[in-house]
Amino acid sequence: MLAVPSYLLRVQLEDRPGSLGSLAVALGSVGADILSLDVVERSVGYAIDDLVVELPPGAMPDMLITAAEALKGVYVDSIRPHTGLLEAHRELELIDHVAAADGKLKRLQVLVDEAPKVLRVGWSTVVELTDSGPRRVVGSSGAPETPATETPWLPLERAAALDATADWVPQVWRDMDTTLAAAPLDGPTTAVVLGRPGGPAFRPSEVARLGYLAGIVATIVG
Repeated sequence: MLAVPSYLLRVQLEDRPGSLGSLAVALGSVGADILSLDVVERSVGYAIDDLVVELPPGAMPDMLITAAEALKGVYVDSIRPHTGLLEAHRELELIDHVAAADGKLKRLQVLVDEAPKVLRVGWSTVVELTDSGPRRVVGSSGAPETPATETPWLPLERAAALDATADWVPQVWRDMDTTLAAAPLDGPTTAVVLGRPGGPAFRPSEVARLGYLAGIVATIVG
């Protein structure tokens, strides 16, 4: 039996009654089944939504883009394969799992292992600025083997999207068009870093969500 492929579709659409329903109908017309919807950001006149959708075996994901953008006011920001589990209260579960781990290092490892699923990124690391330069404390599976040898953005006072084209970013990260965000974790010289190969860029609401989550985890990790 062929596996049913699923994709994470990020769309910008007009924030008006009926727009999401029209999108659902358009995606359904190409056989897509919407499994979940998260509102990433809402502003005056538009919304950014993440949709996890399944396609019939053999169907091409480009069909989703064509169907969505045939609607007035809809723009597909990105589409990428989705392999994460669909879970309710993802942040709360992550916090519970961090708190249940034994010791600071294990708690940090739980954080970076689960953050990609919760925050919908490719990988996560914790980086510490030392007298001899930056040091990777822990990293998730999928984190680049090539670490950053410079972190001019540390110390970091608040969560922020990082300039992924800056000179300090390893070339292999840039080759994969990796977008980056970070938040202070255990004081301004230690940060949790998120990487999203292939984009899209981090929205302000996603950066704020990262900062909120990192702040809570910092109190647990101690």
